[in-house]
Amino acid sequence: MLRLARVFALLLLAAGAVPASAQTGAVAQAGGQVTYSLAPGDLLRIDIWRERDLSGEFIVDVDGVVTLPLLGRQNVTGVPMDQLHARLMEQYAVHLRNPSITITPRRRVNIFGEVRTPGLYPLDPTVSLAGAIALAGGATELGDLQRIRILRGGQELRERVGVAETLAAADIRSGDQIIVERRGWFERNSPMLLGTAINVLATIVTTLIILSANGDDGGGSGTDN
Repeated sequence: MLRLARVFALLLLAAGAVPASAQTGAVAQAGGQVTYSLAPGDLLRIDIWRERDLSGEFIVDVDGVVTLPLLGRQNVTGVPMDQLHARLMEQYAVHLRNPSITITPRRRVNIFGEVRTPGLYPLDPTVSLAGAIALAGGATELGDLQRIRILRGGQELRERVGVAETLAAADIRSGDQIIVERRGWFERNSPMLLGTAINVLATIVTTLIILSANGDDGGGSGTDN
């Protein structure tokens, strides 16, 4: 009887370890200095203090040019953000008195798969993939944040990307697709399978205990007679 109880306990511990191990996973942290610049298809967000009509988001065309109020066409492709900011400050100073300007590059990225509100989103390159997915409503109950793929032009760029990586660190560009994959069948159904296994094991052990008890009773009666 003690041996049967020990076997049952070990089986329960082994079964309980399945979902825990399935949920573990290392997430690589992005590091290092990143220089941001614009490319065709990107957006340039400009905020000028007290100049709402001059502020907004402006798309970079196929020639790498963005058209801005007052300034007209500006070639911005590959220009680091600090240099672009200095150039725009100088040019706007011709038209405005002591302008205060903030500029932010934005990638236009499609977020699809197991997310609640898939679609095209303008994203700061400093945003992590977790932040980008949160903007898309977060992952559905079937989504697996350990299985994120990046597609570019219909081709798979990266098979697995950690949610802590930023768009810049993962080299995600405008037009790319972030795909949140569905969790595997076993992982989705492991709670049900675990419950079924426990019920079956409990039934088997109970049956063995009853049979063992009946056998002991039968043996004792035979001795008394």
